[in-house]
Amino acid sequence: MNIAVIPARGGSKRIPRKNIKIFHGKPVISYAIVAALQSKIFDEIVVSTDDNEIAEIARSFGATVPWIRSKDLSNDYATTVSVMQDAAEKLGANSADLENICCIYPATPFLRPTYLQEGLRILIEGDWDYVVSATVATTPPERAISIGKSKEIIMRFPEHENTRTQDFLPSYYDAGQFYWGKKTSWKCNIPILTSRSTILELPKESAVDIDTIDDWHYAEQMYSVYGKASN
Repeated sequence: MNIAVIPARGGSKRIPRKNIKIFHGKPVISYAIVAALQSKIFDEIVVSTDDNEIAEIARSFGATVPWIRSKDLSNDYATTVSVMQDAAEKLGANSADLENICCIYPATPFLRPTYLQEGLRILIEGDWDYVVSATVATTPPERAISIGKSKEIIMRFPEHENTRTQDFLPSYYDAGQFYWGKKTSWKCNIPILTSRSTILELPKESAVDIDTIDDWHYAEQMYSVYGKASN
């Protein structure tokens, strides 16, 4: 049995009410729910929320909300793994044959059913703890710089000042769409980014992580070009 869990608390700070904010005519959480439904690999799509309005909207698009998340797991310090551990314990208590749980973030309008299907295949065939949606970094992080108190440049990795760009190994970053994990991985609170995890590489145009209002506006522009053509 495979279950999707969409963690969607009500108290987002940088973009108020982000998880149900209207994105191209629909609450943004609806894109995650619809993609999960269209993938046809989930026995249930659960939204974990502390917010009654989010719960109502989630149900209207086909998700279930079997419980209201506690305040302790809905504050600014609650981690994804802790929220998913809670969900895995609750779901596992009622579903003895539950094997895999996919954590899908709610503000993911570029999520595709095929990404979820491929992530599950990788998880099962490779016997990983987790599969992380990721995309390649276009600039080597080894060439990153900081700015000091006097506005001077500080190389983060000065040993690479003269390393050619083509000599760096490819680097990837978390695309912020989903994490496929085994039920046991979530229940045991196993960290996600370890050597027991791997990635599903997403195309650059799908990896728009929406954290700030500027991200939101950029995502709307990108969706006008890439999103609608893929739906």
